[in-house]
Amino acid sequence: MKILANRKIKALFYKILLSMLVFSLFSAAVMWLLQGKDAFYVWIGAAGMGIFIVSACYSYFKEQNEIMENAARQIREYISGNKEARIECQDEGELYRLFHEVNSLVSILNAHIENEGKEKEFLRNTISDISHQLKTPLAALNIYNDILQGEAENPPAVKEFADLSEQELERIETLVQNLLNISKFDAGTIVMEKAAENMCEMMECIRKRFSFRAEQEGKEIILSGDESIDFACDRNWMMEAVSNIVKNALDHTKKGDSVRIAWKVSASALQIAIKDNGRGIHPQDLYYIFKRFYRSRYSKDTQGIGLGLPLAKSIIEAHGGSITADSELGAGAAFYLYFPGVPPG
Repeated sequence: MKILANRKIKALFYKILLSMLVFSLFSAAVMWLLQGKDAFYVWIGAAGMGIFIVSACYSYFKEQNEIMENAARQIREYISGNKEARIECQDEGELYRLFHEVNSLVSILNAHIENEGKEKEFLRNTISDISHQLKTPLAALNIYNDILQGEAENPPAVKEFADLSEQELERIETLVQNLLNISKFDAGTIVMEKAAENMCEMMECIRKRFSFRAEQEGKEIILSGDESIDFACDRNWMMEAVSNIVKNALDHTKKGDSVRIAWKVSASALQIAIKDNGRGIHPQDLYYIFKRFYRSRYSKDTQGIGLGLPLAKSIIEAHGGSITADSELGAGAAFYLYFPGVPPG
C-alpha cells in the first residue's frame, strides 16, 4: 500500500501491531496462570496497550504537525519574496511527494519570473531602439523642412530635399507597417486567403515595385522562371514576404550590383531563389538573421531595425513553406524559399 511507503507511518503501524500482539500474549498468559483473577490483569494490560498506542499516535501526529507548520512557513516565506524558500522532502510517501510537487511548482514560477524579467528588459530595449529609429528620420525631416523653407526660390534644391523627405517618410512607413504586421502574426489574427496565382506575374509586380529605386541606385533586378507556374497563396502576403527579401538585398548591394529572382518546380516543390552579388552576410550573423530586432555588429546598415526578414519567415511558414539563407562574405547572399506539394506547371 502507498500509505506504508512513509517510514514513519510504517513505524506507527508496526508499533500498534506490536502492542496488540503483546497484549494478546499477556492476556493469554494471565488467563492460563491466574484462573479466576484474570479479568483485573487483562484490564491492566488493555489500559497499558491503550496508553502505548495513544502515546505513539500523539508522538507521530505531533511530528507531522511540525512538518506541516514548517511547510506552511516556507510557503509564507516564498510569498513574502524569498525565492530560495523550499520545503524539505527527503523522505518517501504521499505527503513528501506533495512537497516535491510544491518545490517543482516554485522552480517553474521562478523560471517564469526570470523569463518575464528578460522579456521586459527586451521590450524596453526594443522600444528604445524603435524610438531611436523613428527619431532619426523625424529629425532629418525637420532639417529638410527648414531648408525647403529657406530655398523656396530655388526649385532644384526644393526637389532634392523633397526627394530626401520622401525617403525618410518611406522609412517611417515601412517600420510602422512591419511592426503592425508582426503584431498581427503574434496575435494569430492573420487568415491566409489562398488562390491560384501566376508566379511570373507576381514577381514582375515586385520588380516594378522596386524598379525606380534600383534605377536610381544603379542596380538591376533580374527575373527568370517558368511563366506557366501557378502557386496557391495569399497574393498580398506572399508579395510582402518576397518584397522584404528583395528590399534587404537592395539595402546590402552597391551601384552596379544585381538582384536575381528565380523560381522553378522540382520534386513537387516550388523553389524561389533570391540572390544578390553584394557584400554578403558575416558568418557569425547568418544564424541570427531571422531573429527579430537582430542588429549585426558587422553590418554597415544603420537604418534597418531587423523586422523585414523575420516577417518574411512568418509569412512563408504560414503558407507551409520554409526559408534558408546562404552567403559568402564579399560575394553576395542567397535566400531559398521552399513550398512542398506544388505540381509542375
